[in-house]
Amino acid sequence: MNAAELFVQCLENEGVTRVFGVPGEENAALMMALDASASIEFILTRHEQGAAFMAEVHGRLTGEPGVCLGTLGPGAANLVTGVADANMDRAPLIAITGQAGTERWHKESHQAMDVVGMFKPITKWASTILTPHNVPEVVHKAFKLAVAEKPGACHIELPEDVAGAPADDLDPIQKSRPTRPVPDRDVIFDALQAIRSAKSPVILAGNGVIRQGASAELTKFAETTGIGVINTFMAKGTISQDSMNSLYTIGLAAKDLVFRAIHESDLVITVGYDMVEYPPNMWNADRDKKIIHLDFVPAEVDENHRVEVEVVGDLPHALLMFNDGVHDNPIRIDESRQHAVRHQMMEDFAAHEDDDTKGPMRPQKVLADVRKALGPSDVLLSDVGAHKMWVARQYQCYEPNTCLIPNGFASMGFALPGLISAAMVDPNRKVMAVAGDGGFLMNVQEMETARRLNSDITVMVWEVGGYGLIEWKQDNTYGAHTDLSFGNPKWGMLAESFGWSFDYVDESTKMLASIESALDTPGPSLIVVPID
Repeated sequence: MNAAELFVQCLENEGVTRVFGVPGEENAALMMALDASASIEFILTRHEQGAAFMAEVHGRLTGEPGVCLGTLGPGAANLVTGVADANMDRAPLIAITGQAGTERWHKESHQAMDVVGMFKPITKWASTILTPHNVPEVVHKAFKLAVAEKPGACHIELPEDVAGAPADDLDPIQKSRPTRPVPDRDVIFDALQAIRSAKSPVILAGNGVIRQGASAELTKFAETTGIGVINTFMAKGTISQDSMNSLYTIGLAAKDLVFRAIHESDLVITVGYDMVEYPPNMWNADRDKKIIHLDFVPAEVDENHRVEVEVVGDLPHALLMFNDGVHDNPIRIDESRQHAVRHQMMEDFAAHEDDDTKGPMRPQKVLADVRKALGPSDVLLSDVGAHKMWVARQYQCYEPNTCLIPNGFASMGFALPGLISAAMVDPNRKVMAVAGDGGFLMNVQEMETARRLNSDITVMVWEVGGYGLIEWKQDNTYGAHTDLSFGNPKWGMLAESFGWSFDYVDESTKMLASIESALDTPGPSLIVVPID
């Protein structure tokens, strides 16, 4: 057995079932070992960035690290954007790269560069394997760190000569995942006392609620106390949109109706909240809100995030202790203000859902039809651009992890490759993505991957002909914008050339039928919609 074969044994031991990537000469030994594996499928992608986004979505949906692979030099560099996106979106991911043999590290050498140094700023941990004896330790450490709160990316480099070296009498380290300590009871008591003293508390839920499986306990606490729940972009579905305690999504750069719920509150309970998504200065600019922090890790230090009570520990258990506390000593707040906000938001959501227009369509109408076409457990992915803001605001969820928005690193190009991975995680759920014409073309090559894999996916592209979100922000800041327009392909010919089903919809009354048809058509489908 060589080190590459031992490496694959370690991946199997960690429960890996798929590796996404583009191989090269320097990881040929690893590829041969993967090819011989009975339990790991290698998914050949058309670009390493696509592979990294696929691994990220696998991590977000399963909670187990997604794995992506590239060769040395340019292959490794192509992984960077997707790996950084996973790291800041708190998705567990393992990036594996090849490297030149160690015998040429001391001199200028073809394609050789400091790949580990490149990955260190965008991962939780990055390391080179310099001897076969280190393979079990390095692989297990990477997987263990990737899932530990806050989850993220780890990088492993395997040089060509080390991969081929003998590794007999070595075996994987038993799979383990870190346990989470529970919070102190006295701190729970202090937090509940602060909530009892508040007149209008509100909950701000972040992606940590979903990662840690705390949605059920959060919903119970909200519905027992009457406290409304606002979610960030990456926390959609933490509480069902049908619950009277759901105050929907916050995160726009401008004040929105849902902002009123925080503006009128005197206490904000942040649960699994991550300020990479929505910084405190956006919702506590005057520093007048008392804050209770619940998360597995201590709160980040920020001028506008001054925490009164910090509850650190396993999030589901912390909320269970909260629920036990309010069972013994009930809390019930006046819900009239938050119900007024919820009612006004619901009216706003419904305002254009029955639009009858031709030509460019309102985003509200399109997303209302997307919501009608998808079931409660189906999955929607959003790319990054102006459409992301509309998806965040207008598309609400019934269950956790049914709307994935990249909002930490927030990289364009996420949706198409991510959707391919989402279809693999659970083939019984319908999956769909909304992308702008800018972001979609950034990884358009993965249309071939989807066709080759016969992925049952539907991608809707909003046709704008420019970088709309940048235009919006330049206009707001400067009263004008630079040239941000671009051309687009003949969409029907593009779809045909890759073997995709296709529809161009420019009449709003035909929107819902087009989406339902695409979702029911086997294989990949493309819908293009001109957007007002």
